[in-house]
Amino acid sequence: MAFGCNGEAVIGESSDNATLLPKEEEEETPLLENCKSCLPKTFGNFFIAIVGAGVLGLPYTFMKTGWITGVLTLFAVVVLTYHGMMLLIHTRRRLDLTLIGDSKISSFGDLGFVVCGPVGRFVVDVMIVLSQSGFCIGYLIFIGNTLCHLVSLSKGFGIPLFSSAKSLYIWGCLPFQLGLTSIPSLTLLAPLSIFADIAQIGAMGVVMVEDVQMFMNQFPSGIEAFGTISTFYYGLGVALYSFEGVGMAIPLETEMKDKSKYGKVLALAMFFIALMYGTFGVMGYFAYGSSTKDIVLSNMEKGVLSTSVKLGLCINLFFTFPLMLNPAFEVFERRFSNGNYCMWMRWILVLGVTMVALLVPNFADFMSLVGSSTCCALGFILPALFHYQVFKGEMDRKGTFMDLGLIVLGVFFGVTGTCYSLIEMFSQGKHV
Repeated sequence: MAFGCNGEAVIGESSDNATLLPKEEEEETPLLENCKSCLPKTFGNFFIAIVGAGVLGLPYTFMKTGWITGVLTLFAVVVLTYHGMMLLIHTRRRLDLTLIGDSKISSFGDLGFVVCGPVGRFVVDVMIVLSQSGFCIGYLIFIGNTLCHLVSLSKGFGIPLFSSAKSLYIWGCLPFQLGLTSIPSLTLLAPLSIFADIAQIGAMGVVMVEDVQMFMNQFPSGIEAFGTISTFYYGLGVALYSFEGVGMAIPLETEMKDKSKYGKVLALAMFFIALMYGTFGVMGYFAYGSSTKDIVLSNMEKGVLSTSVKLGLCINLFFTFPLMLNPAFEVFERRFSNGNYCMWMRWILVLGVTMVALLVPNFADFMSLVGSSTCCALGFILPALFHYQVFKGEMDRKGTFMDLGLIVLGVFFGVTGTCYSLIEMFSQGKHV
């Protein structure tokens, strides 16, 4: 099935003309309960889906961009991301009116398939694999760098990919991750995701308290309000990474009882998270100034509390790793194993993620790269493209301009941001 040029539903080469989405093409959302969600539960689910380790790189990002530029960029990304999510919801609601039988659009990939056929699903699948893999790479970088700060090893083995203490810690995670990702069901691992977010919020609270103490004792030097063009793109990528959660927009709306209030709940959650992120980033930058490190926890003085927070976050990210990589597993198994569980395919993907993590020196730099490339496409380009394809026959000039404008803006920011992020990563790598 796909939408023709006039915006009407047309039947493609599906073997089953009675349904819009073949059963084998539908995706599941195993972490969501079957019962309908109330408003607080939807707010909580979205909060859990968004809040992650990316917030720990915001103080360093504000140091590079300037704190005013960083805050403005953060809230601009929130507005555009919210708009992109609502475009997906409006598109799904319109397409649901054309569905035949029991078929339904329950995921981003389903929407891509209905609007653009197999090509649409393929593009969404590629972006999801890259983004989820990117998040897991960031987790390994965080774990390696944090453990290096806690327990310094003198050196590695002096051979490529084993030459640093960070690489040894990342390699040490590999056998355990192979075991965790071999678990076919997420039922046993899902509670760890909620626990990880509780630990994340607790860590943010501890860091903010220390930020206030540092700021009250001595005002740091080197506080800048604005940065350069290149640092703006850097901050844009990190902000996109921190707010990536567009893939959960459709599943959460599907599971909500009162769908008419979904937009308000989503807006409230996005604003609350943006306010929390902005406060955390500014306070961290004001506390440490030009000495702010890529993971702000590394600025904390060694002690029982700071060590406990760092170890807790490392443990939680360690167990969140298989949860975040599961959407990529589902894509690979659906495409190459007829939807059946395949352990060796999962192991290859985990090994690939580990190899990339070994080559990336800086956590925040990698956040910017992932945000500028895959998150920009998922958050801006694809939602606007799908919405335009479905509504172009009935939109006025303003609606057309907004959709096409968001596509152009997404492409421009994606290309330029990716280039600047790669340049920054390579320049950092030369100094490592």
